[in-house]
Amino acid sequence: MVSATLLSSILAAATLSTALPSPEKRGTGAIKCPVVLNGFVKSSLIPTDFDSYATSPFNPDYVRGSEKFSQSLQFPNVTSSRFDNATTKAIEVTVNDKSIFQTQNGFRRAGLQIQGDTNEGGPGTTGIRTLHFSVKQDPQRKLNLTHEYLNVWHETSDYSANQFNFQTGTIIGKSGNKNTFKVLNRQNTEVWSTPIDETAWQNFAITLDFTKNTLQVYYSKDDEPLKAVTSALSNNNAGGGQYQIGILKKPTGTSDVVNSGYQEKNLNEGQIYGGLFLEDSANGCVSL
Repeated sequence: MVSATLLSSILAAATLSTALPSPEKRGTGAIKCPVVLNGFVKSSLIPTDFDSYATSPFNPDYVRGSEKFSQSLQFPNVTSSRFDNATTKAIEVTVNDKSIFQTQNGFRRAGLQIQGDTNEGGPGTTGIRTLHFSVKQDPQRKLNLTHEYLNVWHETSDYSANQFNFQTGTIIGKSGNKNTFKVLNRQNTEVWSTPIDETAWQNFAITLDFTKNTLQVYYSKDDEPLKAVTSALSNNNAGGGQYQIGILKKPTGTSDVVNSGYQEKNLNEGQIYGGLFLEDSANGCVSL
């Protein structure tokens, strides 16, 4: 007889599709600055590793609904992003009808918080820090861009504001192209955008200078070096807090987006991520 524990492990492994070999193409990006927070996913990790502080690069308890991360995260069979290599792999954050964090019934939400990134006094909110992340689209789990999505953001420690948002879809109360990735500053003003590419890896880096209170954006596709697409823009980076990486899908048809509104049933959406890390950008150091 197969034990319940063993059966659970088998089903979890099937969920993340670990049996498929990864394509051979590897990123060639070199990390030249000290890594402050390491969100790389080792190739050896299995689904249940993401449910334990001892084995997951992320907080196993936040941010998710009732499902454990071993039930919702996926290992997509894709080429490596620019800063991944043979020892690391991509990961996909997915949301479904159960993706309700705490009592936030309006949102469908799941996200990754890199271990070591504390809400107050953490290493991510001092000096000059650059957050790197690459995204790729899953044709089987497309986002519904009639909704507003937060994908990557830095939230203040009192949860009252975000120093920046990396978003897509239809931003509530604003006009604009829903088919773009957008970077918004603390005042929720769009400072840069680029069309979503349905097939390529899209690489982003956001530098926050906590001394001078500036924000700067870098971008490239596939394995091309990152290039600055904005100057260092004035931005209020005060308030501490943590980096959020994943999916927060807002509802439509409500003025109370946290607690109510319309979300489709039988939801199955995902965002693929790769090359997740925060580096020390003192003296202008940015890995390109």
